[in-house]
Amino acid sequence: MNSLLKTLTFLWTSLFCFQLLACTQENKIQPDKSQIETENIGSMKLKIHIGTFTFSATLQNNATASAFIELLPLTLTMTELNNNEKYADLAGTLPTEAFNPGTIQNGDLMLFNSNTLVLFYKTFSTTYNYTKIGKIENPEELQKALGINNVVITIELE
Repeated sequence: MNSLLKTLTFLWTSLFCFQLLACTQENKIQPDKSQIETENIGSMKLKIHIGTFTFSATLQNNATASAFIELLPLTLTMTELNNNEKYADLAGTLPTEAFNPGTIQNGDLMLFNSNTLVLFYKTFSTTYNYTKIGKIENPEELQKALGINNVVITIELE
């Protein structure tokens, strides 16, 4: 009888542990597809064509960059502003994670508000809030390429 009790206790304990393990495995949180896609965005690159110049840019790991690539390829007429940036309004809005970067860097590609794409070609201090989209990798010739007037640019995935 004692042996039978030990066997039954062992079986019930084993069954309980098996059920517990099954429940734990079933309830593991799986990342959704958009989270996986957003995590892979930072390894993606853009090509930005300005006249005869072509620049590569690395995208940020965020929802804004993910939504931005859905618009590509994109050709925009960018307007000159403040002798340090070009901007263009997008047809729709993008998700934002706006913050004040303190200093804008030459080559920053950012979103102002939720629908204005801004490409900066000079480094300067700012009090405005932006959402990062990407960064030109070698922006040394960017000011020369953009010139002093409005300019047409094309952005595509590399």
